[in-house]
Amino acid sequence: MPKYVLVAETGSDIHADTAREYGIVVVPMHVNFGGRSRDDDSFPPEELYENFEETGECPRTAGCSPADFAPVFDRIHADEPDAQIVYLAYSAVTTVSMESARIAAEGRDYVTLIDTKAVSSAQRLIVTNVARWLRENPDATPYDIREFVADQSRRIRFAFLPGELKFLRAGGRLTNAAFLGATLLRIKPTIEMVDGRLVATKKRTGSIRKCMTELCEHFCTREPMDLSRVCFTYTSGDEPDERVRKACEKVVRHHGAQEIEWVKSGCVIASHSGPNSFAITALAAKD
Repeated sequence: MPKYVLVAETGSDIHADTAREYGIVVVPMHVNFGGRSRDDDSFPPEELYENFEETGECPRTAGCSPADFAPVFDRIHADEPDAQIVYLAYSAVTTVSMESARIAAEGRDYVTLIDTKAVSSAQRLIVTNVARWLRENPDATPYDIREFVADQSRRIRFAFLPGELKFLRAGGRLTNAAFLGATLLRIKPTIEMVDGRLVATKKRTGSIRKCMTELCEHFCTREPMDLSRVCFTYTSGDEPDERVRKACEKVVRHHGAQEIEWVKSGCVIASHSGPNSFAITALAAKD
C-alpha cells in the first residue's frame, strides 16, 4: 500500500492546527519588512500593517528557496523512508517555490511535484481535499493523485475583495489615479484567480458588507457550483463582524453550502491583499 506525505507552503494558509489534522508538512515562505526577513505564519499579519501605518513601508514577500525544501524532504525521508512525498505547490506562475522545490528534489526520486495553480484558501482547499481523498483511496498511485489535482485545479474558484486600497497603492499594485477614483466612488475591485494568475474582474461599489454579500451571491450563481465545502478568508483582526459573517453564510447556505470555514490568512497573503480583505473559495461543479 502506498504511503504519501503531503507538503505545501504557508501561502496556502494551511496553519498548524489544520496541518496536524491532515498530516500535512508546511514549509514557510518569507516576508521582508522592518529591515529583516521573517518566516510567514510565525507572527500575526497585524504587525505588517502596524509597520505600514508607522513607516509607510509595504512588506515584500519571497517564495521558498531550495534550502527551505531540501532539509524538509530529507527529514521526511529519514522518518518515513518508504513514503512518497507529494509537494502540492503554490501557483508556479506567481512565485519561485515550485522551481525551488524542483531543484531541491533533484536526485530524490521519492518526491513528486504538482502545481495546484492556486494560492491562499484555494490552495488550502485543494491540498486538504487531496488529504481527504487519499484517506478514502489509500492505494492511489502518483498518476491518480496528479489526475485528482488536475481536476481540482480546473474547478477551483477563488475571488477576493481588497480591504484598504491605500495599502495596494503604496505597494505599487494600484496607481494614484485609480486609487483616487476608486476612493471617491467607493469602488472595490474584485480579484479572481484565472489560470493560476490573480486578475481584476468586476468592480463593486458601496459598503464592504454590501460588496461581500454581492460577491458571495455572484460567486454561487454565475455557474453550477459544488458548495460542499466553502472557505471564507480574512486578513486581519478576529473573524469579521457577526452580522457580516451571518450575511455571507446565509447567502452560500441558500445556494446549498454544507461545510463552511473561516480562515485568517498568513502574512504572505496578507501582504498582497492588505488589511480587512475578504475572499471566498469553492469548487465549480463537475461537468
